[in-house]
Amino acid sequence: MSNKLNLLNLSTAAILAGSPLLAAGTIDVAIIGEPDTFDPMVSTKDVVSIVTQHFVETLYTFDESWSVVPLLAAAMPEIGEDGLTYTIPLREGVTFHDGSSMDSADVVASVERWLDVASRGMAIADRVESVEATGPSEVTVTLTEPYAPLLSLFAFSNSAAAIYPEEIVAPQIETVIGTGPYRLEAHEPDRYTQLVRFEDYTQPEGAAAREQIPDEIRFVPVPDTNTRVEGLLSGQFAFADSLPTEAFDRIEESDAAEPVLLEPFGWPIFAVNHKQGLLTDLDIRKAVQAALPYDDMLFAAFGDDRFFQTEGALYPEGWTWHTEAGTELYNINDQEEAAGYLEEADYDGTPLRILTSRQYEFHYQMAEVAQMALEMAGFTVEMAVVDWATLAQNRDNPELWDIYITHAPFLPEPALISTLFATSREGWDNPKKNEILDRFTSESDPEARLEIFAELQEIAYEDVGFIKVGNFNALQGQARGMTGVAPSPWPTFWNAEIAQ
Repeated sequence: MSNKLNLLNLSTAAILAGSPLLAAGTIDVAIIGEPDTFDPMVSTKDVVSIVTQHFVETLYTFDESWSVVPLLAAAMPEIGEDGLTYTIPLREGVTFHDGSSMDSADVVASVERWLDVASRGMAIADRVESVEATGPSEVTVTLTEPYAPLLSLFAFSNSAAAIYPEEIVAPQIETVIGTGPYRLEAHEPDRYTQLVRFEDYTQPEGAAAREQIPDEIRFVPVPDTNTRVEGLLSGQFAFADSLPTEAFDRIEESDAAEPVLLEPFGWPIFAVNHKQGLLTDLDIRKAVQAALPYDDMLFAAFGDDRFFQTEGALYPEGWTWHTEAGTELYNINDQEEAAGYLEEADYDGTPLRILTSRQYEFHYQMAEVAQMALEMAGFTVEMAVVDWATLAQNRDNPELWDIYITHAPFLPEPALISTLFATSREGWDNPKKNEILDRFTSESDPEARLEIFAELQEIAYEDVGFIKVGNFNALQGQARGMTGVAPSPWPTFWNAEIAQ
């Protein structure tokens, strides 16, 4: 990142530090970049979810143990004996930020839009027969076949089944109106997004309660990782997301801040383009899989084995979904074997295009090591290093990349892993995988689902559906003495408080 951009970030930070908007009760949060939309239905980016979950809500949400609990719904649904109907009671008296009251018509319009425009909604749209208002405060979703993960999809804040007023529902929504505990007050692009307490908020009960302690929450885009660290240590930010692991000791020794380590957090992913280009050839995909040195990549990215595990299972030990199926194909690290696959494919030297960003510095560090190993195997590698917003835009165009680098937290329900679905941007449309996935999502028995998931993980390796690099622990940081922010890939700040 250029010195000019670093100075710009510091200058912006200085302006914010002296801004009259930084009144008592304001929580300033440094995030990795600018949300490119405030419509969480149409985005799978964490930077969008972290911000929008404070002012846009869903029918259900997850509690701290990843169990689904009601949010805008009044209770868990009544599910028909055949598993095809979900009758959802809605909370009464819920107010949108424009002053209108939520009813079943709003929910129907929103869920139907989610099925049309959201990646996770589109993945199940062919299983939804109807979404109907069966009362002023009741909605019934009817499926064509059972779909076990439906409530997890309704609870997720990423590609979210967000609820909007019926009047604004359209293919594209310019001004998002939600029901959340905070409302969008101001947005200065590349400077900050300011949220203020919504005084007419109606609290859900139980695990979903949101106390609205801060007067304001301000999300500040800070693309440079070192600037996020320095801002946290100086007291400029009360919270900073996605910090480099080498900063852990400095933060731990600081009087102003303390580290928040999510252990284990998730997995770095080399997402594979199955729609067009080099990697539509299985032998070339196998060559990539065989060539990559995961230990070296993880060490380059995180620098200390306190922060990573070289492990091929899609879920780590201790998680319900842990299985070793297929992992004999993980961490082969054999460039000669990879060269053999390239020979089988009659590889002609066409560049393998890797799309990455330095806003998540560990993505770039893994890419540098991967490039060397792939070139040793005989690949020509072309690396495109762009800002995260550009990467997020370019990855939607399969003509521009063969691999893009991303990461994901471990999710409570494997069906939330969008890459598994043929409708995802990667387009992994293997008939055998699709059949396994259909069985997995239709099955309601937990033990049977575990067995089917093992099949799913095995074919992910056999067909190189995507490439898991390993497990990693994510580092965040918060002001020393801050309470009310539960460790999470998508931290929330409605309960945040800093002891004076």
